[in-house]
Amino acid sequence: MDALNDDNEKFRLVSSNTREEAQRPRSESALSDRTLLNMSDSETEEKRRSGDLEKEGLVEQLPKVVTKEHATKDPYARAKILMWMFVNTLATVTIVFCNKAIFSDKSFSQCQAAFASFHFFVTAATLYLLSRPAVGMFEPRKIPIMNMLPLAIAMAMNIVGMNVSLQVSTITFYQITRVLLTPIVAIINFFFYKKTIPRMAVYALIPMCFGVGLISYYDQKSAPVPGAPIKAVGALSVLLAFGSVTVSGIYTIWIGTYQRKYEVNGFQLLYNQAPLGGVLLLYVVPWSDKFPALDQTPAVMWGLILLSGFLAALINLSQFFIIGGSGPLESTVVGHLKTCLIVVIGAFSGGKVITDKAAFGILLALISIFSYSAIMMRHTNLASTVKKA
Repeated sequence: MDALNDDNEKFRLVSSNTREEAQRPRSESALSDRTLLNMSDSETEEKRRSGDLEKEGLVEQLPKVVTKEHATKDPYARAKILMWMFVNTLATVTIVFCNKAIFSDKSFSQCQAAFASFHFFVTAATLYLLSRPAVGMFEPRKIPIMNMLPLAIAMAMNIVGMNVSLQVSTITFYQITRVLLTPIVAIINFFFYKKTIPRMAVYALIPMCFGVGLISYYDQKSAPVPGAPIKAVGALSVLLAFGSVTVSGIYTIWIGTYQRKYEVNGFQLLYNQAPLGGVLLLYVVPWSDKFPALDQTPAVMWGLILLSGFLAALINLSQFFIIGGSGPLESTVVGHLKTCLIVVIGAFSGGKVITDKAAFGILLALISIFSYSAIMMRHTNLASTVKKA
């Protein structure tokens, strides 16, 4: 989520006054020059415990993770970030096909709420472990349950809607319609929050919508029986896909609103909403889901369900490292890479037929989203430069 970029903490060194520094004895000045960046781990930890760092004015806040703002850098930091990007990409692509296989089974096709609740609880457990003092990846913050209720409901509707859309659509159509999240968020922001985007970015979104329209009309499912007529994507698939993306757009905007209101990062917010969303869906399960005969469910299906839960936890974990260790450009590229891989693999798997017009629509949508990202990145950098000046 773009809102998760608020996770990065910024730390700054507090320099001594130049006049006072000049009046100090040379030995004292040399001693003061031994700032946090020059200390060994043992010296830093000892000063942390004694509170000497704050007293000497060396730092305002001692970071737990070495970032690019510090002089002492991990020589393997870049390799680690690339590793987590690879893990995140692999897990995201795999979970789409894993979930598609689960929902394609008639026994589990009507277990959408229970499946989403299972993922929420897996996510909650993962975040709980990451927030423990022994791990210390982020500090949990409590938000009142009643205040979190609207966001948790939106989260549940978002995930269930995505799962239902994936169930009734081809993987290619499902994934390519997700790029519509960008223009939908822009439209909602414009009409309800009076937020605008550059005119060139608007122009980049128009061919994207046209490309998705081509895919909606020309994307086709493979014939179930050799020689049988090929069925195009039905109206139900289109309706569910666009409804799901609309709910996702509202949910995405609410995430940013909640983060600013309660001054929390993405993981602290998800720490509050994941267990609440899981509990809410449990109340829906008896009315919406139909469970299969568990004793007749093959072991392979249970394996896929467990794999899906593991991949969900892995995506959350890897996303934490990507957001904390890379810039917005890298995160954006990774997101587009995942979209391209899912679309390409989905297009050539399962024996489905891709028409020339559908292929053109896919290419048009992907080029448009890359162009939009480049324009917005340039606009953000320009605004940042002007603000500093």
